[in-house]
Amino acid sequence: MDLFSRYLSVWVALAIVAGIALGQLAPAVPESLSRFEYAQVSIPIAILIWAMVFVWSYLTKGDAAYTLVQVSLNDLIMLFAFAPIVVFLLGVSDIQVPWNTVILSVVLYIVIPLAAGYLTRRTLIARRGQEWFDNVFMKRIGPVTPAALIVTLVLLFAFQGEVILQNPLHIALIAVPLIIQTVLIFFIAYGWARLWKVRHCIAAPGAMIGASNFFELAVAAAIALFGLQSGAALATVVGVLVEVPLMLALVRIANKTRDRFPA
Repeated sequence: MDLFSRYLSVWVALAIVAGIALGQLAPAVPESLSRFEYAQVSIPIAILIWAMVFVWSYLTKGDAAYTLVQVSLNDLIMLFAFAPIVVFLLGVSDIQVPWNTVILSVVLYIVIPLAAGYLTRRTLIARRGQEWFDNVFMKRIGPVTPAALIVTLVLLFAFQGEVILQNPLHIALIAVPLIIQTVLIFFIAYGWARLWKVRHCIAAPGAMIGASNFFELAVAAAIALFGLQSGAALATVVGVLVEVPLMLALVRIANKTRDRFPA
């Protein structure tokens, strides 16, 4: 791991502190960014989230092709299931869901990244070959993923800093079940892969992606439907607050147990 990836947990902690400080000391910054919305969808957050999807696979040196397939499959399922599920569940609670918000969320957070990834991979492999794509392009674009994570955290906590400082008990109550669920899913998937003698480059990203809950989509949905300063957005931000350090700990576990899997 490079210096940035090795101390990513430190950068995450600093990003959280910086985000809260930014919201408190320079409230004009998040207020200005809040203007870049359409149908309650934050365009800056959407752009940053596009690089974040592969962060856990990158940190565990996962197989890029497998990760792309898994993320693409999950995205395809969400493409057809996300909007109907959101409308149904919120409709049961008598919450009016603007269809333009739901459709724009699906397009920004699922359709565009999936199409861009597919077209980029296909075009570059056709022009430069599979070896160049895997060994040159993927290594060059790799650092973009954790960097996008850091910037996204700064913005999210800048928007939510005041609410976080005022609701420590609520944050703790939200955090406990998230920690239990994330750890449980990771060890079930990771242990099962080991029993099946799956290679580590597939087992690690599979378990990490499965345990990560796609918090970027949860944040996106909450922001899109309820706004950046809503209670729902706070709940998903708590998910990021808990999940990022927790997932980094699971990354360390996965990397230290690499030798227990087939070469």
